[in-house]
Amino acid sequence: MILPARLPELAFYLGEMWQRAAEKHPAVPVTLDVPLATLPDLGTAFTYATLADVVDDLAARLWELGVRPSERVAVHKSDNFDITLLACAVARAGAVPVMLSAALPGDIVEQLLRRLDQPWLITDAEKLTGPLDGVPVRDLTRRTVLAGTGPHEDLPLISELDGAARRPSVQLHPSQPALITHTSGTTGVSKLMVHTAQALFHRLLPQQVIAWPIRKKETVALCMSFVHSRFFHSLGVFLNYGNPLVILADPAPEKIAPVFRRHRPGLVETHPNNFIQWEDLVDAPGAPLSSVRYYSSTFDAIHPRTIQRLLAASRRPRPLLVQLYGQSETGPISGAWYTRKTAARNDGRDVGYVLPGFIKLRVVDESGRPVARGKSGHLELRGRGRIMTYLGEHERFLNNFNDGWWRLGDMGYLGRFRKLHLIDREIDQIGDIDSNLELEDILMSRLDELLEVIIVAGPDGEPVPVVCTRGDAPLDPERWAKATADLPALAEPVQWPFDEVPRTSTWKVRRVEITRMFHEKREKNTSDAGSAG
Repeated sequence: MILPARLPELAFYLGEMWQRAAEKHPAVPVTLDVPLATLPDLGTAFTYATLADVVDDLAARLWELGVRPSERVAVHKSDNFDITLLACAVARAGAVPVMLSAALPGDIVEQLLRRLDQPWLITDAEKLTGPLDGVPVRDLTRRTVLAGTGPHEDLPLISELDGAARRPSVQLHPSQPALITHTSGTTGVSKLMVHTAQALFHRLLPQQVIAWPIRKKETVALCMSFVHSRFFHSLGVFLNYGNPLVILADPAPEKIAPVFRRHRPGLVETHPNNFIQWEDLVDAPGAPLSSVRYYSSTFDAIHPRTIQRLLAASRRPRPLLVQLYGQSETGPISGAWYTRKTAARNDGRDVGYVLPGFIKLRVVDESGRPVARGKSGHLELRGRGRIMTYLGEHERFLNNFNDGWWRLGDMGYLGRFRKLHLIDREIDQIGDIDSNLELEDILMSRLDELLEVIIVAGPDGEPVPVVCTRGDAPLDPERWAKATADLPALAEPVQWPFDEVPRTSTWKVRRVEITRMFHEKREKNTSDAGSAG
């Protein structure tokens, strides 16, 4: 096995990531789709060296404001790449960045700030006058400082602290907290996950190995959640290898197309549900996907139809879609790759082979005992990339262990050569249906007009399909009936606009939230009927 020429010393330090990249590859370009919100005058064209200088400058400004090693600094601001640079600056000052998604509602942010116990808060005027209006921010934080350029009351603006004295980076011990992120919140209030620099390194290593073939060769386009640990790892991989970067904040196909036509990336990574949207680019003018040799998909399983369309749009020889299955608590667990030929045979529930040498995975029954190969059950894991705890909820963290194995919350089975097949999340299983996810894949493959289909439990436990169509066109009942004729009985489909489906910061569907909405609607209808009577 060929290993990268240089890796961090068994620790992945976010505060030094850009500096190390600049020492090796100073002139490699980094292009943004929009300027940095905090330093907009810098424009959108950078290099590794200039962004390393931005991080160093931001760290100096934060130190001047009073940020010190080991302190928690929550970053919750409007979506922009400066989120990531501010987090790296926080880490460079020796503090612990806490990444709170721009998509979180104010009441959830309030609960997380309370759990953080008087953190610093980096936010902006837009958040304070919007979702955080009414949240007692000053009472919940040690101090609040402003990103962006818009003022708010008497709070200090980071952008106005020009000339702050530069300082050497501060390294905490590799076993100390280095980053705090939050779970997707698909089942309720997000949990705060504490990562160490050691654990972050053990996640980075297999990703470095997988990406070895494209070092320096391809322009890499990343359009992902800026607060997710996966984004930091993607940066860590490609900065180490010296790949030109295009970093995008807006995943809308009409915004992506001109950027891809201009920069012609060879590798692109986004969330699976954004890839579904990018199917619209397959036949778009100027062939924006024609240069893509590699598609990288993480966060969630991806529909086979989407894989086939994306690969068909490439004009490169032997294009691949590489899929990593993992969880925020553990990092990558298994990997798969698809060619145009193998994508046609993909059943959608196959998420590849368990990463050898990095991950131990087993399948257990309801009582926690391992089952035979090929038999489905609960997935449990051992790996060095696992988080150290849920902040403020350590008992909840410990409850996920079974004899030292971490319960993933997914159902699945292991096939030949430890190939992993997913069935469903434990919490999403409905009655006698073997796999909601499999049914969704089948419907997506049979109905080209579907942009999304989500099968959730209705008020009486019945499987309800929530469907989104391209352009919100009406669903053809005859085509639906034909597509579902040989499937388990489903309730009548409920059609929603794609943009109204509740999602997480990584575009995962909040299935529990949809079920709750159905329950609330029925209770309201019952109440209204009673009042009318």
